[in-house]
Amino acid sequence: MPPPKVWTWDPENGGKFSKTNRPTAGATHDAELPRGEHSLQLHSLATPNGVKVTVMLEELLDAGHTGAEYDAWLIDIGEGEQFGSGFTEINPNSKIPALLDLTGPEPVRVFESGSILLHLAEKFGAFLAPSGPERTEQLNWLFWQMGSAPYLGGGFGHFYSYAPEKFEYAINRYAMETKRQLDVLDRQLAERPYLGGDTYSIADMANWPWFGQLVLGRLYDAAEFLDVDSYTNVVEWAKRIDARPAVKRGRMVNRPWGEPSTQMPERHSPADFDSIGSDKNRQAAE
Repeated sequence: MPPPKVWTWDPENGGKFSKTNRPTAGATHDAELPRGEHSLQLHSLATPNGVKVTVMLEELLDAGHTGAEYDAWLIDIGEGEQFGSGFTEINPNSKIPALLDLTGPEPVRVFESGSILLHLAEKFGAFLAPSGPERTEQLNWLFWQMGSAPYLGGGFGHFYSYAPEKFEYAINRYAMETKRQLDVLDRQLAERPYLGGDTYSIADMANWPWFGQLVLGRLYDAAEFLDVDSYTNVVEWAKRIDARPAVKRGRMVNRPWGEPSTQMPERHSPADFDSIGSDKNRQAAE
């Protein structure tokens, strides 16, 4: 069936995404954001893009940067909370994650996960080479991920896992591109331990929540379909990063689903990890 001459929005056509996507920007309702005691206020959800930032913050804390202490507040995108007035003031694009940095005399809003990683790396002088070819290579892979992941998530993941109808053409098109991207990573990781070279960096933190978790079987139930075990270098890299304590913690933050032992809807101090799975922790999401 050919498309109409002028597209019109059917709000009921989004299925489970009906409150997540719409064709206009801006706030749909008034909703102030909460504010905790720390200078870094994160508003997010533990999707791959959200996990990038919580992993970075936990890595900074493990590296001794006490100024990276943060409050992480849950944004339920399934309920349209990203369209609240407080959130759109921080991110006019209404996508998680969004960070409010209160360190200086004026609040600084930081949105887009790659921008947040770069902001934090430069702020603390960590997980990004200060200059030279190594820095450029790390930034190459940071921005590669920004351009590549939409094909994995919005393309392959959507049509393979979430779309109410399964279209062979769309699945084949995005499966091919996802496998090409995995091959790109596999070839690079055959020559180096980390994407940017010899050092773990924000390049790895950006790519791991997407491609690392994909090959670990955590995204879209598609590991067998994509034959992820054939990308041996990516799998080894993914497992090595998955074992990092900060990564284990970062995956839990702003996560209100899954096993109770993996959930932390909000995070306000390191002590919160001691209450994972408790009634107190679950109540934070209510």
